[in-house]
Amino acid sequence: MPTAYAEGSRPSRIGWELPAFYCPFERGLIHPEAAAVEKRAVDWIDAYGIYPDATERAWGLATNSAEFTSRIIPHGAVEPMVLFTEWNYWAFSTDDWQDSETGPAGTATVADHGARMIRTIEAPGTGLLPPGPQTAALEDLAARTRAMLTPVQLRRFVEAVREWVLGATWQAASAGRTAMPGLNEFVAKRIASNGTRFTLSWCDVANGIAVPGEELYTAPVQALTDAAGFIVSCDNDLFSYNKDDHQVPWEQNLVNVLAARDGCTPAEALPAAYALRDRAVTLFQRLREQIGRDAGEQLGRYLLSLEHWLAGDLEYHVGAPRYASPRNRNALPVDGARFDISWRDTPSDPSTDAPPVPAIAWWWQQLDGARR
Repeated sequence: MPTAYAEGSRPSRIGWELPAFYCPFERGLIHPEAAAVEKRAVDWIDAYGIYPDATERAWGLATNSAEFTSRIIPHGAVEPMVLFTEWNYWAFSTDDWQDSETGPAGTATVADHGARMIRTIEAPGTGLLPPGPQTAALEDLAARTRAMLTPVQLRRFVEAVREWVLGATWQAASAGRTAMPGLNEFVAKRIASNGTRFTLSWCDVANGIAVPGEELYTAPVQALTDAAGFIVSCDNDLFSYNKDDHQVPWEQNLVNVLAARDGCTPAEALPAAYALRDRAVTLFQRLREQIGRDAGEQLGRYLLSLEHWLAGDLEYHVGAPRYASPRNRNALPVDGARFDISWRDTPSDPSTDAPPVPAIAWWWQQLDGARR
C-alpha cells in the first residue's frame, strides 16, 4: 500500500511521492535472521518497559530498527546485531525527546543528559542518571556493550557516542534560534547529529572489521566516511520531511534550508536537495574506488560496509511506518504503508566538482590530482 495519511490531513509541502533516487550500490540485501533479531529486541524492549503505554510502544516499534540493522548489516554476526538493534530502539526514543527540546533551557537539558549518558557508558555504576526504565535499559546496554567489545572497539564506540551527543546539542541550540541556518552551517551540524560513527562502530563489530587506525583515520577515509554519513542524512531528511512538517518554526532539514536560501517553496527546493545529495554520491564512488586500489583486506571490507549502509538505509526508509505513516497525520502506525520509490541510473546533478560549501568541499580535495 502507499504512504498513509488520515483523512483530512493537511497537504504536504513537498508532495506525497518523492523523486527517483540515484543508488549505484547493490540493493535488496537483508540478513536472513532479521525476524529473529527483531523478536529478541522487542522482547528486550518489553522487559525494560522503555515505552510508557501501548501507543508509545507502537510508535517505537514503527521505527523498524531491526530491519534497519538487518539491511545495513546483511551478513553480520547475530549477537552484535541484536545489541545494536536494541541500542537503536533506545536511541530513537532519546532522539525524539531531544528533538522536542528547543531554546536555551532545552539545549542545556540535551547537553547535560548527553554528558551523563556518555559517562554511564564509559564507567559502570556512576549513578548520574535518574532512576527509571530508560536509565535501567541504558545501563543494561552499556554493561553488555563493555562485555562484548574489545578495548579498542569500546573506545571507538564511546567517541562515536560523544560525536552524536555533540551533534544533538548543536542541533538543539540551532533549533532554538528562529532563523533557518545557512547551508554550510547546517551541513556541518547534520553530519555530526546523525550518528554516523555510532552506526559504523556496530557495523564493524558485527562484520568483524578491524581497520588499523593508521588507515582508518587518514584524511581520504575520513572524508569518505563523512560523505556516507551526509548521504544518509540527506535521505533521512527527504523521507522524514512530512513527519516533521508540523513544527513551528519549521524543522531544520536540508529541504527547508535550501528553500530559505533560494527564496522558494520546499517543493521547489527538492531538485537542489537531490542535486547536492547526488553530487556527494558521485564523490563517494570516485573516492571509494581510489582508496580501494591499495586497500588492505580490512579496509576493503570497511569500504563495502559503507556501501551496504548507503543502500540498506535507503531501502529501510521506504517501508518504515515511522516515515510512511507519520505520527503527525496518523493516530497509530499503519502496517504496510510504504513509499512508492523509483530509481534512476544517473545522478540528477552530473557535476564532479566540489559544491560551494566549505564544510564538505575538503572531501573533493582528497581525490588524486586535486589541488590541496
